[in-house]
Amino acid sequence: MFTIGDFAKHGRVSVRMLRHYDALGLLVPARVDPASNYRYYEAGQLARLNRVIALKELGFSLDQVGTILDEQVSAEELRGMLRLRQAELESAMAAAAARLTRVEARLRSIESEGTMPTEEIVVKSLPPVRLAELTGIAAGYAPQDIGPVISPLYDDLCRRIEDAGVVPTGPGLAYYEDAPGGEPGSVLVHAGLPVAEAVRAEDLGGQVRIVELPGVERAATVVHRGAMDGVLPTAQALARWIDAHGHRSAEYARELTLACPEDRDQWVTELQEPLAG
Repeated sequence: MFTIGDFAKHGRVSVRMLRHYDALGLLVPARVDPASNYRYYEAGQLARLNRVIALKELGFSLDQVGTILDEQVSAEELRGMLRLRQAELESAMAAAAARLTRVEARLRSIESEGTMPTEEIVVKSLPPVRLAELTGIAAGYAPQDIGPVISPLYDDLCRRIEDAGVVPTGPGLAYYEDAPGGEPGSVLVHAGLPVAEAVRAEDLGGQVRIVELPGVERAATVVHRGAMDGVLPTAQALARWIDAHGHRSAEYARELTLACPEDRDQWVTELQEPLAG
């Protein structure tokens, strides 16, 4: 048997924590000396200690930990619970990271207020393009609304095109419209890939449509480098340039994907905002 001090060392916890767990009934010593009141633990109790610590670290309250352990959850069931909780925490971390990116983007926009954009903005015509596309509805035009909609659309579209043996004729192009008949502010998201004349919608199955996206006589364009969660400073720099030069936007900016490696921070996207008149 181990003294409480030795057991604490083997369990990599504090003596104070073991005493607290004892008081709560979570981890009771194997024996307590009636004369000295010293606590003694067995090596087999490390298994329960590991479960207590793992559940606590994954966000369960000590009351919940006690309930879980008292129900004698099997190692396999516990492993499943821990994996589920781990996935929840990873999702929360990813959401927090995305939120931080958006906050940083807002701060960069605030810091650039009153200055002219340093990005190279080019006015040019956009050719018509034949797209295979999937569409979805986003609650708004903010990055946190668009991202969860457009990413699955592109994943699905790319899979369908690959399964059909179709080779896109150019980079991906996303464009947006106000959602017809939807909630105020909702956006119709089009995720498209250019395809040859020979490709038909039935070749790709499901809800894939083939559309002829019209060309644009004049569009103000700028290149954004990095994940689209951080697109705001680039998009607002483009908006300031358009206003400063006496132009008006005709519709939502299109997004032409020039590079999309696995590292989202290395993405390169051209924003193409059609101009009125």
